[in-house]
Amino acid sequence: MNSIHLGWSPFFENQLTSGDRSHYATGRILEERKNFYVLLTEDGSEVLVSAAGKLQYEASGRGELPAVGDWVCATVRSKEGRGTIHRVLERRTKISRKNAGAVTDEQVLAANIDTVFLVSSLNQEFNSRRIERYLALAWESGARPVVLLTKADLCEKPAEAIAEIERMAPFVPVHVVSALVGSGLDALAEYLGPGQTCVLLGSSGVGKSTLVNRILGEERLEVREIRSSDGRGRHTTTSRQMIFLPEGGMLIDTPGIRELQLWNADEALGNAFNDVAEAASRCRFTDCGHHPGTPGCAVQSAIESGALSLERVANWSKLGRERAFLSRRKNKKALSEEKERWKAIELADRKRYFPEEFFND
Repeated sequence: MNSIHLGWSPFFENQLTSGDRSHYATGRILEERKNFYVLLTEDGSEVLVSAAGKLQYEASGRGELPAVGDWVCATVRSKEGRGTIHRVLERRTKISRKNAGAVTDEQVLAANIDTVFLVSSLNQEFNSRRIERYLALAWESGARPVVLLTKADLCEKPAEAIAEIERMAPFVPVHVVSALVGSGLDALAEYLGPGQTCVLLGSSGVGKSTLVNRILGEERLEVREIRSSDGRGRHTTTSRQMIFLPEGGMLIDTPGIRELQLWNADEALGNAFNDVAEAASRCRFTDCGHHPGTPGCAVQSAIESGALSLERVANWSKLGRERAFLSRRKNKKALSEEKERWKAIELADRKRYFPEEFFND
């Protein structure tokens, strides 16, 4: 397969050194498994690869390790169908979130993406506050966000949902589709052309795998019937994987996201909540808390006039608090890592200049 059709461009070509070209093969990560990755090489071969020990050791966190969509330099053992990744090329775009749980670390969901499909179904699952959070994630990635409203066959008035999204994201395309009957899918062709990489993001059960099957024209991914109790599909996708489409594009299917915390949200919040941010910039005080009754608060004035909804401002404030909390956690982690680094340097110096008996006393 031609590397250009995989998304290769001068951005990546210019990163290769003469040593990279002579010692390694380049390829793109198709799937991430536990401790291993599926790599598609320049000659079209799929091999199972792992990250080199040095790469893992030098990585400051999980976010610097390979992810689906990454271009990498690797040594390939063709007869074994195995290989080792030695370098991850700089990413053009990436979709990151805070790792789920208590650990403060970056998790890259997909790399080198052109379009982020934010998927929400038009039944009971529809939640505009969740879509706002996904929009912030997409703006943070550097890729183009597109909202897909699925299961249109289960909704009598999709226009209301479309209007709500257009109010909060006026420049983001919104498409209503039904994978069951095949409606609305033709409009997606402009995003799925040769060399284009798209990713599907959304909660479990919104119909991502069904949508992929319909675009492919075959039942490639396992799907299950939706539950009558809440109109949601049952979770079937268990790993992130890149799928090649008949039109020549690539589509990354992802498991449903249960916990979504932004990783680098400063600029993303301004893009996803530009109307709230603009109102906040007009407040009398730069440290305005935007609480009811605050003198000269432009945000509260916008709420009272109906220009902003109370729920949208509350979601903006919540994400802002999460951003501030995560920033403090990042700083604390960086300080701890720096302290450990200097302790290791000090210990190495002591062992170098003092006899071994010094440490045994």
